[in-house]
Formats: sequence, C-alpha cells, structure tokens
Amino acid sequence: MNPLTRALLEVQEAALMTGRAFRGAFSRPYYLREVIVQMDLIGNGSLAIIILTGAFTGAVLALQTSSALTTFGAQSKTGQLVMTSLVRELGPVLASLMLAGRVGSGIAAELGSMVVSEQVDAMRALGTDPLKKLVFPRVITLIIMCPILTLVADMIGAFGGWVVATSLMHVASSVYISSAKVALTYNDIVGGMAKPAVFGFIIAVVGCRAGLRTYGGTVGVGRSTTQAVVMSDILILASDFFLSKIILAFS
Repeated sequence: MNPLTRALLEVQEAALMTGRAFRGAFSRPYYLREVIVQMDLIGNGSLAIIILTGAFTGAVLALQTSSALTTFGAQSKTGQLVMTSLVRELGPVLASLMLAGRVGSGIAAELGSMVVSEQVDAMRALGTDPLKKLVFPRVITLIIMCPILTLVADMIGAFGGWVVATSLMHVASSVYISSAKVALTYNDIVGGMAKPAVFGFIIAVVGCRAGLRTYGGTVGVGRSTTQAVVMSDILILASDFFLSKIILAFS
C-alpha cells in the first residue's frame, strides 16, 4: 500500500472513530464524570508547562522586538507587537504544541496500553462502547481546555513581556499597557480562541486513533506515542496556515 492510500485510510478511520464517538454521546450513559476527570487531568495538569511557555515566550518577544524597534525610534510599540504576536500566532501554536507533547502522548500511551492488555476488548464484551467512554471525553475536553489554556498563556506572556520591557528595556509601564490594549481587534480575539479549539480537536483525535490502533505489545505503545506527537505537531502547524488564511479573509 502506497503512503498516499495509507494516509487517506487513516483519515477515514479517524473520521469514523470521531463520528461514532460523538453519535454515541447523545444516548445514555453520558459519562459526564469522565469528562470532568479529563478536564482536571488535562487542564490542571498542564497549567505549569503552559505558564512557563507563555512567560518565556512573552519575555523573549519583548526583548527582541524592543531592541529592533529602538533602531526606528518606535520602542513604544513593544506592547502592541507582543500582544499581536501572542494572540494571533505564538500563543495558540506554542500552547497546542506543548499539549501535543504532554497530553497527546499521554492519551496514545494510555489507550495503547489498554489495547495491548485487552482492556478495550473486555469493555466491548461487557457491553460498553469504548469509543463513547474513552474517545468522546478526551475530544470534548481538549476542545474546551485548549482555548482556556491558550488564554492563560497569552495573559502570562503579556505579563512576561511587561516585566522585560519595563525592567530591561526601560519602556514606561503605562506606554506598554496602552500599546497592548490598542493592538487587539475582535477578529484577533476570535481567531486566537478558534485556532486552539481546532488544535485541541486534532490532538485528541490523533492521540486516540494512535492509541486504539496500537499493536505489538509494549514496543507498539512507544511507537504509537511517538506517532501521535509527531503527527499532531505536523497537523497543528499545517492547519495553522489554513486557519490564518481563513481568518484574514474575513477580517
């Protein structure tokens, strides 16, 4: 089977898996507890790495942009550039890449371990739909939590940029804050929240698909985990381009 055909089959299987998971979500049992547990594991568990990512991203942006703007006498625009870069691109993309590494790999490893240890087969034998119980809670959780964590990264990044701009680059605090406020438009905010929702969906679907098609014992679990992270990262970066084009077309 050539790579193109294999890729198309994987897309088809992932779409069928997601469709069955969402279709089963509208009938009892609803597994609301599973969704809440996943929100705690993904949201609270990823908070530290998101805060660190946002803080250092904002700090580096302020450091680099302020140095460049000083050449043109436009250092007062530092806040504007930091916020625009964070909200439009770096916040959603970097936060999602961090989640792909932490959460996507965890989903693939967890579901892969359940497959090789025949826990998924046992669920089917007991009359439980594994797609409804395992896939849907993770997909809906990442669709919800990824934008929330991105918002945290944006806020922390803005604060990190403010610290660097005011302490190292000697930009007045009021100038940085006023510049940051005027930087954002309605389309920026909507796009900055829509992108991570799509990225979260990609991470969950890729991670679940990689985990549920695991074979070959513990070696297969490691292989599925690696494939989930690599594929999620590639799809996030590729979809970011097309989402940016769509958002710019409506702006």
